[in-house]
Amino acid sequence: MKLIVGLGNIGDKYCFTRHNIGFMVIDKMAILKNVSLKEEKKLKCFIGKYKLGSEDIILIKPTTYMNLSGDAVQLVMNYYKITIEDVIIVYDDLSLELGNIRFRANGSDGGHNGIKSIIKCVGTQNIARLKVGIGPQPPIPSEAFVLQNFYKDQLETVKPVLKKCVEGLEYYIENDMQKTQNLFN
Repeated sequence: MKLIVGLGNIGDKYCFTRHNIGFMVIDKMAILKNVSLKEEKKLKCFIGKYKLGSEDIILIKPTTYMNLSGDAVQLVMNYYKITIEDVIIVYDDLSLELGNIRFRANGSDGGHNGIKSIIKCVGTQNIARLKVGIGPQPPIPSEAFVLQNFYKDQLETVKPVLKKCVEGLEYYIENDMQKTQNLFN
């Protein structure tokens, strides 16, 4: 069983913000795989499941808001008895240019509060991740930039990136991190 976590903030006002690109990837995956995401209040997330070959895949979007994402991840991991080796987190990265993605086997939180929360809750930085570029950042505070909606022309760049993320995530599940990095980074 594999757990794919998309990070973002719930609510219509955050729907198309840069910080919600993790949610957008999960939504795209759900559409492509014909998966319904249903709110599971006790697990603090929207959740959906499907099969990839013989592997059970769980998709979640935490309903805790970004800064408490680790609460939902830990609840789902405990409920389904999923080990950290079977989790991958999808989130926005300011240091990557819009249109670029990067798979990583582990690392620090890099100043990202959602990742910081997850590392704190699960007790390790050894968490696979898919970073989705939202940069470059203009000379405004990071907090303001990530909570802005994508510009209309940027959404045209985002659409194929979402599909590429889904392809990359499924490739990762069927292969390993090194092969995935070689192909998608």
